[in-house]
Amino acid sequence: MSKLNSFLKKEFGLQVVDRKQLDGYDNLNYRITTSDDSYVYKTYQYSDISFDLVKAENDTLLFLQSDFEKEIPKPIPFKDGSYLATFSIDEQPSICRMLSFLEGDFLGDVSHSAQIMESLGTFLAELDLKLKEFKNYTIQSRQWEWDLQYFDFNRKYLTDITDATDRNIVRYFFNQFEENVRPLFPELRKQIIHNDANEWNVLVQQNKVTGIIDFGDLAHSFLINELAIAITYTCYNKENPLQWAVLLLKSYHQKLPLEAKEISILYYLIAARLCTSVCNSAHAKKVNPDNSYASVSEQSAWKMLYRWLAINPIHVEKEFKKAANLPIEKPASTLSLLKRRHKHISPILSTSYKDPIYMVRSAFQYMYDAEGNTFLDAYNNIPHVGHSHPKVVEAAQRQLAKLNTNTRYIFDELSEYAEKLLKHFPSQLNKVFFVNSGSAASDLAVRMANNHTKSNTMMVMESGYHGNTQIAIDISDYKFNNPKGDGQKNHIIKTTLPDTYRGKYSANNPNAGTLYGKDAIAQIEQFKQPISAFISEPILGCAGQVPLADGYLKEVYPAIRAQGGVCISDEVQTGFGRLGDHFWGYEAHGVIPDMVILGKPIANGHPMGAVVCTQEIAESFEKGVEFFSSFGGNPVSCAIASAMLDVIEEEKLQENAKVVGDYYMSLLKDMMKKYSCIGDVRGSGLFIGFDIVEDNSKTPNTALASHIKNELRNRHILVSTDGPFDNVIKTKPPLCFSKKNAETVVTTVSDILGAYYADGAISYD
Repeated sequence: MSKLNSFLKKEFGLQVVDRKQLDGYDNLNYRITTSDDSYVYKTYQYSDISFDLVKAENDTLLFLQSDFEKEIPKPIPFKDGSYLATFSIDEQPSICRMLSFLEGDFLGDVSHSAQIMESLGTFLAELDLKLKEFKNYTIQSRQWEWDLQYFDFNRKYLTDITDATDRNIVRYFFNQFEENVRPLFPELRKQIIHNDANEWNVLVQQNKVTGIIDFGDLAHSFLINELAIAITYTCYNKENPLQWAVLLLKSYHQKLPLEAKEISILYYLIAARLCTSVCNSAHAKKVNPDNSYASVSEQSAWKMLYRWLAINPIHVEKEFKKAANLPIEKPASTLSLLKRRHKHISPILSTSYKDPIYMVRSAFQYMYDAEGNTFLDAYNNIPHVGHSHPKVVEAAQRQLAKLNTNTRYIFDELSEYAEKLLKHFPSQLNKVFFVNSGSAASDLAVRMANNHTKSNTMMVMESGYHGNTQIAIDISDYKFNNPKGDGQKNHIIKTTLPDTYRGKYSANNPNAGTLYGKDAIAQIEQFKQPISAFISEPILGCAGQVPLADGYLKEVYPAIRAQGGVCISDEVQTGFGRLGDHFWGYEAHGVIPDMVILGKPIANGHPMGAVVCTQEIAESFEKGVEFFSSFGGNPVSCAIASAMLDVIEEEKLQENAKVVGDYYMSLLKDMMKKYSCIGDVRGSGLFIGFDIVEDNSKTPNTALASHIKNELRNRHILVSTDGPFDNVIKTKPPLCFSKKNAETVVTTVSDILGAYYADGAISYD
């Protein structure tokens, strides 16, 4: 007979028939079987803190016995009447105790049903009502990672999460917790709670919860945390976690009514528990890779965390309040919001869609409206690495709290960011001027080019767009050639868009780009005055996502330079890895411009822009009057922009743009074979357009493009339309966009077109 069996016989009078080791997070547990009954023998490494906590746990179990004799473990006294003992194994002091064994199936081993969820909600409410009467100062003084009120203790484990994208999802929820939960701390009800109603602690028999074990995580914490934890573990392997969560909340609330403020933060508490789980699993794998128990639920937790991110927090709150029969605040109507907006804001500042959207929050590739809808953002290329990206947000917060001033003072952030940015350019592009927007960058680039060449004649691209300042509008055919525009100025030369879909030279001609280039050279040669600069985007967004034909810039750039001009690449939309194969769009054409314009995504939506140029151009500009921008290059802007570059690298977002973009394009091209109203699919990486036409023609179908855009909006997907006929669907999402997101867009467009043709809106054979 082993020493343990002898010890159990001596202390408890048990004749052991079988002994089986049980899984445990950080302690050894055994199931002890006798001829009459079963028990759980538990051991712990000794420390004064552990001893006090195990004693507090026993005291809690003894307190609960009067109401939960059959539903919770019962401490079994040793021969001397105590409930704890200490002993040494190999000179290592340990604590031990004996508990009754509860029969039943683990919740994790049975098929879940509405009845079980409701039973669990009721059971936990009854348990918490009883625990409300219990006081224990050891439990009350406990502070550790698994108590959600100390959620921030888990931040130290963030670096143990090896995948950068996963890590930043967790970081996002840390930030959301600080914003949405912490301010309510003083108002939330607190008491002792079980704090760990996971699927391996809850017991079920005959479709009903019959018990709960493992009170080792007892906490004096917010009452609502009990429900948050139970929801987390019962729902994290569900396709629709919210549907199941509602069942649990409703039954809990019927027995122990929840307060509105508790429900208002439940979304974030559930996310916090998921984050706690994955943080601790990551840390456990790092320090003890062989402990599989510590990470047993990690995969399910990650799945639910990503599903949870895609649900609007307002929608969750509304569903929970509806289940609790609590009043739900209705947002203001779109009509009233527009009326308020137009009281002081001119309607010339337009809104998107026939039915504008009242947005209130966002996260990565999702935007959340006030109604509770989640929109998949397949359009907004300004939050380049994702909406509300935590690394970008934290960089802004840190720097705002430290220093923000103008460039008349010396501060590290300006030089550090300039160095980091210019590492992404060839050596000859080694000077940078910071401004507040892409428009301001365009304006400055034109000034610098004119100053350098002593000319003001600009060669611009048909349908090009470069900003909203007067100079930017003067060089933007998209604006000056609008029926409401001012028309083309005398110092502007407009060259033909090298479009291989609708243009003079088609994609079937392998020399299309060269031929377009020679036509442009002919224009240059015919013009009597020297041209200061040629400006173009590598892919023209406002033209309808039209890429410059291959070989075009190799013809035009040398011709511009030969007569004394400079070449400007507008990378406001195409830069920073968006095109997948290249960090900058001009790289795809095998050329190096003299100046590059940056804006929009440079600081992930924070107002910033830049002009990057050669030393020669910078030096000529330095001979003129002082250049100064009040906000250009300020410490906060530089810190944010620097963080954005870090995220691109850490999350491999250029690679993601390539992989997801290629997949996205392939899905669209497959759909084009099915619907002849899609005339062309074009672009690169996550900068894509598909051209909507009359069936089997190249005639633009503006009405159908508008229908697709607005139907996608109604189905909670954001895209836009553009091009001279507003018939090209533009999709240029944040670079965190996934293959699954791309499938969602294309499947939904296919459904819209299928319904459109089925309704007889267009004849289709």
